[in-house]
Amino acid sequence: MTFLIQSDDSVCFGSVQGYPSHALVSTWTSLKPKAQILCRPLRRRHRIWKNTFNYGYLLIDLIGNQEKGDRPSAQQELDYLGKKLMVYQPPAGSRDLFPLDVAQKQWIEERLQAIFQRWGYHRIITSTLERLDTLMAGGAINRSTVIQLHDADNEVLGLRPELTASIARAAAMWMSEASLPQRFYYNTNVFRRPTKSSSHQHQQEFYQAGVELLGSGGLVTDAEVILLVIDCLHALRLEQCHLVLGEAGLTRSLLSTFPEQWRDQIRLAIAQLDRITLETLPIDPDLRDRALWMLDLRGNPADVLQRLCAIDLDDHQQTMVTNLKSLVDLLQDHVSSQSDSTIQSLVLDLSLVQTFDYYTGLVFDVVASSPQGQRILGKGGRYDQLLGLYLPDKVGYPGIGFSLSIEELHHVLLPTGQLPKNPPTSDWLVVASTPQALSLSFSHAHQLRRAHPSMHIELYPGDVVTSEQVNHYATHREIQNIAWVHSDGNVTTETVP
Repeated sequence: MTFLIQSDDSVCFGSVQGYPSHALVSTWTSLKPKAQILCRPLRRRHRIWKNTFNYGYLLIDLIGNQEKGDRPSAQQELDYLGKKLMVYQPPAGSRDLFPLDVAQKQWIEERLQAIFQRWGYHRIITSTLERLDTLMAGGAINRSTVIQLHDADNEVLGLRPELTASIARAAAMWMSEASLPQRFYYNTNVFRRPTKSSSHQHQQEFYQAGVELLGSGGLVTDAEVILLVIDCLHALRLEQCHLVLGEAGLTRSLLSTFPEQWRDQIRLAIAQLDRITLETLPIDPDLRDRALWMLDLRGNPADVLQRLCAIDLDDHQQTMVTNLKSLVDLLQDHVSSQSDSTIQSLVLDLSLVQTFDYYTGLVFDVVASSPQGQRILGKGGRYDQLLGLYLPDKVGYPGIGFSLSIEELHHVLLPTGQLPKNPPTSDWLVVASTPQALSLSFSHAHQLRRAHPSMHIELYPGDVVTSEQVNHYATHREIQNIAWVHSDGNVTTETVP
């Protein structure tokens, strides 16, 4: 028996070779946990929701004899279906992107790329594979999240889990000869093993777009990167977004007052907003109160800065607070001056720290509100020590950047109706009216492509040509114009209603 899962997510079947349709429904229902497909009856038609990893057409043939006595058992059918589905699926944690997925992804990426270029950034493409020690430099990456493999010399390599380390490594090779600052942008895939705390429990391949600004520090550079993020959100017409700012250097300095044996645990608890751990630490009550005070250093920027100024700060800490206030004032002035600003609020959060030593100054999250809750669209920050790790003389260069998650952007943009609802369609369908006109049809399609480079020209693939077949084909593919090429060289056109 044979049945077809169609691209519109519906499946139709009846009794085939003596197999009743209800047996197929039973088989699919039993297969649901393995195939990750949900099935619900609707009379003799059944709707099958999209497989987690597979879209489009999936044809499954069950081999059986017409004679009822030789018909395979339900378990044999289940085993056969399971093998067919699992063998030809992508590897766990990956997925295929079909034309509509690609069109929606490109819609996002093209708008981001246009903004990056408008701000003077140039695209950089780095290797997908990196030496593991490159990725681990500076403590930027947790080794357990790296998908590892070995080369022919048994050297341990890793699929890049992010771009900053790769770009820093590439830029360090010619940084001494380059004019500074250097502005790079990227648009690529990254790979990470899922963690228990990950919001993507099974996904291992992700797409990111972002920038790195190397060789310049200070208020102007920090402001540039934040304003670039805001411009990206505006280009995507995203609303109800929030910017959460932190200062890794200041937070690290405030943590230095804790005993060294407790420092990492306190930092991890603050990073994970784990109040219970902080409240139960067996440390001096004054230190415990200070840890809880740090955990609550978030909210309205003016309030947080006021609380910071109320404690004794050394000169270095006071300088960081002053710089942070200058940045906040600049950003708030900019946001308030824009009548169509996408930023709903600016939050200062000094508990915004990473669990690894990566950032040295400004850190930030880009957060969007959605019906399902808040989603982190991107992250960024300043890393003034990373580039020096890749240089022979270990001379440091300042750097700052951010990355935006294409998957998260897609998630919040989909309900807005902005993303394409269908893959791009062809503008013209060129048809050879007779077999003798086939060569002429190829020539006519070539001429159309040369004359109209932006148009999509498609050739009719059928051998038997009737007007009814061609019009049905064009209507199904939403092609509005048909060019009939005849064996005498003449071309007649028609518009599909």
